[in-house]
Amino acid sequence: MEKTNKELRLRGEEVKVFCPATVANVNCGFDTLGFALEGIGDEMVIRKVTTPGVTIELITGEKLPMEAHNNVAGVAAMAMLEGIQADFGITMEIHKNIRCGSGIGSSAASAAGAVYGINQLLDTPISNLELTTYAMKGEALASGNEHADNVAPCIYGGTTLITGYAPLRIIALPPMETVYVGILHPHIKIATKDARAILPKNVPLKDAITQAQRLAGFVASLYEWDKQLFVESIQDVLVEPHRKQLIPHFDKIKTVSKEYGCMAFGISGSGPSMFAFAFAKADIDNYLAASKAYYKQQNLDVDTYSSRIANEGCRQVP
Repeated sequence: MEKTNKELRLRGEEVKVFCPATVANVNCGFDTLGFALEGIGDEMVIRKVTTPGVTIELITGEKLPMEAHNNVAGVAAMAMLEGIQADFGITMEIHKNIRCGSGIGSSAASAAGAVYGINQLLDTPISNLELTTYAMKGEALASGNEHADNVAPCIYGGTTLITGYAPLRIIALPPMETVYVGILHPHIKIATKDARAILPKNVPLKDAITQAQRLAGFVASLYEWDKQLFVESIQDVLVEPHRKQLIPHFDKIKTVSKEYGCMAFGISGSGPSMFAFAFAKADIDNYLAASKAYYKQQNLDVDTYSSRIANEGCRQVP
């Protein structure tokens, strides 16, 4: 009788992983900036088996493909096993707590969690940079191109800056310890591929210069913790004007964020989630309550999260 994967599992070779939600772009850093969120994330169980390849045994929380080659976690895992020339296979469970298409890194959490979990089972683990390159293969399945603005903070934690893709370079930026984050997620789905397709292929030189200045200002503000420069820099002239049309009542909610003391507001990743920054938790909580009440009047359900920026990315959990 042929043995099952369960019978072929290697004793003790199992890891359970928490994979945090993330916010990408952060207004001034399209495909460049991202940060991890506390308390919001998926869980995965990765098991090492003698049978080669990747098998997805269970998915909860979302209806997603069970075939590894059609699943972002499976694609990332297969890329890593091939890259390290593994002499083993893996099985995985994926427990989704981040809604797909929410704009807070659902696909990135799956891809990053898969490669992070495999890494914990290696005798000689590989670097976070290498893990990111494999996780990007999974992201390409979801979005149509390899980008790291979600998977990098999911793996590294904190806030990350991508300075180049050829070769891939990632910098962990200083922590924003006094910043509170509010996430507002309207119950609609926006596919990353669709959100990218709506963007213009060419932009005015003036806007490109402004965006570059703001990205530079943002990075400088973190190293010096210049709050005024920080606030002035987190603005988007390239992407938001085009993508906001995909999000119901975006301009109204942006106004609400200012009314309740938030000092930055924007689209999280491809949307529809929106993020806001404040220096006081009460400002975030009041903004989220007011925004949720407004959306209720518009007969649209939303989820809200109040968070800090997580210093740790993917991690093992009991």
